[in-house]
Amino acid sequence: LSAHCRDTSLELLEGRMNAPASAQNESPKLVTLDVDFPLWDRFFMVAPLVVIGSKEPDGSFDLAPKHMVAPLSWENYFGFVCTPAHATYRNIQREGVFTVSFPKADQVVLTSLSAAPRCDAETNEKPSLSALPTIRAEKVDGVFLQDASLFFECELHSIVDGFGINSLIAGRIVAAHVVPEALRSEDKDDQDVIRQAPLLAYLAPGRFTEIQESSSFPFPAGFSREPKE
Repeated sequence: LSAHCRDTSLELLEGRMNAPASAQNESPKLVTLDVDFPLWDRFFMVAPLVVIGSKEPDGSFDLAPKHMVAPLSWENYFGFVCTPAHATYRNIQREGVFTVSFPKADQVVLTSLSAAPRCDAETNEKPSLSALPTIRAEKVDGVFLQDASLFFECELHSIVDGFGINSLIAGRIVAAHVVPEALRSEDKDDQDVIRQAPLLAYLAPGRFTEIQESSSFPFPAGFSREPKE
């Protein structure tokens, strides 16, 4: 280890050793869950909440909320979990593009409407979509949820099936747009950005919250996401 790494490790170790003996030796009381069944309804997890846009066979557009979403690289790739049983999967597989809208905290009701079921088995229509204001994407054939805070236009990179009944849909971001108040810059403190443009978080399963306050993460000195040679 370098001298710097040794110093950092020693500081962390000293902090641990200076903790009360009870804190060092106490074994936490844990509940072991049955992994023969899905786990995700047994506790809460924080996730983004987005609306995925895709083009229907008749030329109209579908919007659907998703929370199992994430960047897939330090580069411009984005993915989300879906299922072949959903029109979103089939639309993206056929058209090769999709859009991503990050709703504002005051758009929870609109986001929920995009999850409404299709009512007519023959037309496969989703009447709730008529109540959702949208704007057109610029580079791909798609729409966004109007007045959201962050927008991605994506070309399909790949679909990975086999996660049980689910699949991972990965896209390459070919265009991105953000409202001015949500844009980070050297002239603005990060906390001010979050306060001016609060983030909508989904607390799976079934709850949400608005994030207005945050703290800087305590990265160790010298931390870098770039690998050292």
